[in-house]
Amino acid sequence: MFYLAVFVFVLFMTWNDYSLILTLGVVLVASLIMFMLRFYYPLSLETRIDRVESFLRKQQKTPGVYIYYVFANRLDDEAELTMEQIRGKYTQKVTQATYSAAYGFYRKDMVAVHEAVQNMRLSDYRTYYETILLLEDGQSDEARERLQSIKKQWMRSTLLAGIELKAENRDTAIQHAHEALNFSRGVNRYVLYKEYERVLPEAVEHIS
Repeated sequence: MFYLAVFVFVLFMTWNDYSLILTLGVVLVASLIMFMLRFYYPLSLETRIDRVESFLRKQQKTPGVYIYYVFANRLDDEAELTMEQIRGKYTQKVTQATYSAAYGFYRKDMVAVHEAVQNMRLSDYRTYYETILLLEDGQSDEARERLQSIKKQWMRSTLLAGIELKAENRDTAIQHAHEALNFSRGVNRYVLYKEYERVLPEAVEHIS
């Protein structure tokens, strides 16, 4: 429907002798708005879990996005296949590193996470996985100190929830999980929601 509308619009503008620059400008703006509504918004800004899930289910031809759905729903049979598609599409080690770290964490393979971290640029994501490694090694104090340098609030709260849950401070973990969900959007919020649905269901009781 969108492409049909664009086609009709271009014909109308051409028949009425509007300038080519004006016509192209309007088409580009309309295309940008459509991209925002159909892809960027559900990917990065949407807060409704059902809408993000509906968006992710349709992304099988975009493995770099579909992998969020696979990991969030623990689809083991699809995980390796989707990762192979990602490795084939993104050949640079730096680009692969974040996906490899996420896949290693998904499989609880901390050796793979450690190897992936070595290829990541300095960023919140690298610090996030470095903190996870410290936490998995039982270095909770060092993990708390490390995560303070992370700028993204949802990441800090997610890690704090994990630290408190590991320490069996469930009420405090729930509080940080709420913070993580409140500060996250799009696919990050969806992945957190699905994880807390399994391990900390009290944190998602009133979230949809």
